[in-house]
Amino acid sequence: MVALAGCAAGGGGPRDRYAPLLTARADPGAVVATEIAFARAAQEKGQWTAFREYAAADAVMFVPQPVKAQDWLKKQADPDQAVKWQPHEVWSSCDGSLAITRGAAQWPNGGDGEFMTMWQRQADGAYRWIADIGHSLAAPLAAPEFIVTHIADCSSPVPPDQRFASSERPATKGQSADGSLQYLVHTMEGGSTVTLGMWDGSWRTFGPKVFAAR
Repeated sequence: MVALAGCAAGGGGPRDRYAPLLTARADPGAVVATEIAFARAAQEKGQWTAFREYAAADAVMFVPQPVKAQDWLKKQADPDQAVKWQPHEVWSSCDGSLAITRGAAQWPNGGDGEFMTMWQRQADGAYRWIADIGHSLAAPLAAPEFIVTHIADCSSPVPPDQRFASSERPATKGQSADGSLQYLVHTMEGGSTVTLGMWDGSWRTFGPKVFAAR
């Protein structure tokens, strides 16, 4: 799928008019590749340098309260040793405009953790993260044999009047352009919760996943 996206982006001529149709599809492989490149950049360039490089302009991160990522990150110096992480699971909307990764983290102090990152496809086709949250775990997160992939099923489009909703005001939320993948992050005393909604003719809910303040 990554190769197909590369072919669609290259060249010129009449087929360029169809570029939006060619790229408006799920591409979880590209999301995972970006997550892995992001993790590698943290080791090679510095932790906060990599976070700045891969963040969208309006990204939000939880430290543990929500902050505007770019404003917070520009004040941070890279630590001597960066956190390490690996994606274990990915969710994608039908059109690929939004994807979410979850996986394991290893803090520089030797502790283990877990993260979730929300990725938005930009106008140039690249993915940049728009929300990031993590917490510590008492034991390492078990790694799957293969990265688990969930893709929304849009054989029946999401009706305009049906949106994944919450009775409480979230700290941040987002949805794909086609409405098939949505997320809500609520803050609470001692941490946050993340709830995902994915469309497959009706809503499938993942979560709420509790992220304790670390």
